[in-house]
Amino acid sequence: MKLMQGSKQFVVKDPRKAHLFYMPFSSRMLEYTLYVRNSHNRTNLRQHLKEYSEKIAAKYPFWNRTGGADHFLVACHDWVCSLAPYETRHHMEHCIKALCNADVTVGFKLGRDVSLPETYVRAARNPLRDLGGKPPSQRNILAFYAGGMHGYLRPILVKQWKDKDPNMKIFGPMPAGVASKMNYIQHMKRSKYCICPKGYEVNSPRVVEAIFYECVPVIISDNFIPPLFEVFNWKAFSIILPEKDIPNLKEILVSIPAKRYMDLQLGVRKVQRHFLWHGRPLKYDLFHMTLHSIWYNRVYQIKPR
Repeated sequence: MKLMQGSKQFVVKDPRKAHLFYMPFSSRMLEYTLYVRNSHNRTNLRQHLKEYSEKIAAKYPFWNRTGGADHFLVACHDWVCSLAPYETRHHMEHCIKALCNADVTVGFKLGRDVSLPETYVRAARNPLRDLGGKPPSQRNILAFYAGGMHGYLRPILVKQWKDKDPNMKIFGPMPAGVASKMNYIQHMKRSKYCICPKGYEVNSPRVVEAIFYECVPVIISDNFIPPLFEVFNWKAFSIILPEKDIPNLKEILVSIPAKRYMDLQLGVRKVQRHFLWHGRPLKYDLFHMTLHSIWYNRVYQIKPR
């Protein structure tokens, strides 16, 4: 929202000239103000989103022209991502939802919704801090993973591979602190493959992190629609495995020919620019690519007369 508002290229004062309408709300503020922690009760959240869309429809004429098909919302917190596709299916059915939880089993709709890259911006003033990694010849770790035991899949991964093979650096949560963070980053910079298992939801910030550090992402998450799939062939720069293949993980990675790995790593470096945030948007960066995906899905929904 900040980047859109800061550019005349993307915002028009006359709504009749707009191609799309952004529905701004803070999912974090909704969580703090409406959700009763650990209650698992989302009734008040459902009601808020319903009233939100009804207010827009009553106050402005633009929603009713298309049933909300030219309106979009953006959310990346786990509870909103899982809430939005399912709980808005009745009163916000046609609205475009840009979500990190691009899970086709919980209401994410191909051709309407947008898979939002889940990113962790380390420093707002310098979002490109620590960008890049070792060249392929200096990546002496076959595979790396470290993180919290969110969801059912990560404990399976850690139980299968932790302390089992020196080439498979698979850990649980790393200790808190700056030194631990730097250790995590250095492992990514030195690894050929970065394991990106799903957590509570299908997406993981490790996918974009791996690209950031020029490590080939190994995505293990059934039913996940990867970001920017309308534009990119993910097989050209990542490995996508079914969850059942965790026991065979090393065998699969070792069987990849050196030439294939080099092509994948080059692919990561080629697409990297499209997964980066900047203080001011640069052509083809993640800001532009996300808006392109939203625009693309809007066009996709328009039926020829």
